[in-house]
Amino acid sequence: MQTLLTTIVTWLSLNFALPGVHDHPRIELVSPEQMRVSLHHAGERSHSASLRVGIPDRTPEVEAFYDDATRTIYLPAGWTGKTPAELSVLVHEMVHHVQNVAGLRYACPEEREKAAYTAQSAWLALSDRTLADTFGLDPMTVLVRTHCMH
Repeated sequence: MQTLLTTIVTWLSLNFALPGVHDHPRIELVSPEQMRVSLHHAGERSHSASLRVGIPDRTPEVEAFYDDATRTIYLPAGWTGKTPAELSVLVHEMVHHVQNVAGLRYACPEEREKAAYTAQSAWLALSDRTLADTFGLDPMTVLVRTHCMH
């Protein structure tokens, strides 16, 4: 897993002008129930906890998220990283880890999502896939999720 995380960080650094942070996050593979509990605890610890969903809102379960406070990426128990979709979710969460460790600041949580969705989309494009065909995320949904609404 460490080699994969190093590869992703290097790719992010080379392609998106993100810092090359090699202080890797913890990775936890958890059940849907554990995911909900961890998500809840992350929200209680800090209003700035980065809660990231790798799948559309219509899906009832959280696919993955990153907890800033514990520097942990939570992935579903069945996650293997064997598909472009699964790897793209890890790429998305790794963007948030790099943002956190590097101390990058954003006007709002949505603005922080822009780099994550851009990287996830580019990773999928390496396999001729898109956010729309893989996760049902059309460009308008991504636009709304990546712009401050205040």
